[in-house]
Amino acid sequence: MALHGTGRIVLIWGAVGLAIAVPVVIAATSPLLAWRDPVYILAGLAGVIGLALLLLQPLLAARLLPGLSAMAAARVHRWIGTALVGAVVLHVAALWVTSPPDVVDALLFRSPTPFSVWGVIAMWAVFASGLLAVGQRRLRLRPRTWRRAHVAAAAVIVGGTVLHALLIQGTMGVISKTVLCLLVLAATLWVIAAPLRRR
Repeated sequence: MALHGTGRIVLIWGAVGLAIAVPVVIAATSPLLAWRDPVYILAGLAGVIGLALLLLQPLLAARLLPGLSAMAAARVHRWIGTALVGAVVLHVAALWVTSPPDVVDALLFRSPTPFSVWGVIAMWAVFASGLLAVGQRRLRLRPRTWRRAHVAAAAVIVGGTVLHALLIQGTMGVISKTVLCLLVLAATLWVIAAPLRRR
């Protein structure tokens, strides 16, 4: 029985790790990066890593990753949330260095590219979610109210990020990117629907 439990843990973590690693490796080794500046490459990889991290957040929140206690899962969830904010900041800052006018147009919703709009919406939702997490005690929100606000921000983050990623024709492989986006959506919807399942 112990071996069966260990095998299940290894299988689940291996599948999650593979779903995250494959798109990141494909993006990092894309031939489209051959003539790009290091700052541009950094911006792109930060975005890819941010998308990959999104898969872990709902899995940790719903305690779907075996081998972690509730306290450990919550701690890792906070760490990854912090890393996600950092990835977004790095992504935008590096794009700013590459082309300030494009970033300004995106932030002001003047960009002609639809993926920019969804990226900016997701960015502000990431910052809002981070502020909610940091200011949970200071805001003195009821646990249920705070959870609803946090889940709402997470839904906007995931929806905006997935649309942002799918609309970009970039370094990520089409199949691996689509699979990762679908997994992120499925995991997030599973968490959002949890209260309905309990009812």
